[in-house]
Amino acid sequence: MKFPQAIPVRQLADKYQARIIGDDNLLASGINEIHKVEPGDIAFSDVKKYFDKTLKSAATVILLNEETACPPGKVILVVEEPFKVYDDIIKSYRPIEYLSQNISLDASIHPSVIIEPGVVIAANVEIGANSVIQANTYIGEYSYIGQHVTIGPNSTISPDAFYFKKNTEGAYQKWRSGGRVIIHDHVDIGAGCTIAKGVSGDTVIGEGSKLDCQIHIGHGVIVGKHCLFAAQVGIGGKTIVGDHVVLYGQVGIAQALHIGDKAVVLAKSGVAKSLEGGKTYFGSPAEEARGKFREIAALKQLPDFLRNNP
Repeated sequence: MKFPQAIPVRQLADKYQARIIGDDNLLASGINEIHKVEPGDIAFSDVKKYFDKTLKSAATVILLNEETACPPGKVILVVEEPFKVYDDIIKSYRPIEYLSQNISLDASIHPSVIIEPGVVIAANVEIGANSVIQANTYIGEYSYIGQHVTIGPNSTISPDAFYFKKNTEGAYQKWRSGGRVIIHDHVDIGAGCTIAKGVSGDTVIGEGSKLDCQIHIGHGVIVGKHCLFAAQVGIGGKTIVGDHVVLYGQVGIAQALHIGDKAVVLAKSGVAKSLEGGKTYFGSPAEEARGKFREIAALKQLPDFLRNNP
């Protein structure tokens, strides 16, 4: 998530009573999770064993709960509860705006867009020309929907990310989702789909991709161009799917993986590790289909083998 304008580190330190270690003249231009940070971003850690990873990331401003040495070109803000400060910063720039009518006055919708009955569109949504939003669909805040996009009935675009932090008492604390959903031109989305917004980055559906009914796309997922997903596909958060990927029915993909361009995953497969592009996969865990089919054929012969070799 990027801020409308950069924030001086001293201003942040004053607001959160933070001790400054490092260059106090720096500016914060955004805020992000550790795996997505860019120079200028704020990141945090409240577990000492992860301090080094956070400090070595691309982030410029680091929220920590203990003093430590600061690398050159960065600044540490020492606060009692880094997660709460991180979450509060997001809430400051992405305040929750509850709807009091079906279509927010702060949404930007091209006059050619068709909106069927029962559609709900939140604030700061943008919808491009010649798109169709079918009945009873919800489009959450800060979504961007391109031109010639069709979203089927009863779909949910940009609900909060399923993302919680476990505290020291074992309870789960909800993060304020500051990310967006971006749907590029000529995308078709079937009925009853859910596409979650990113935690602090974006969930993206690439140009020309086609999604069947009852598909779930997790937070921060990047789907490439001209992909084809059949019904009941589920993709875990932060996974990156390349261009021209085909996922057949009920394929499940774990979080934070990479699926290469032109990969094909056959129905009911479970993907637990990243897959190279240009190959066909099957099974759970998914492996190259030819090898998997040979394994299945060999297993079918196992009873006869055992009977003949007591």
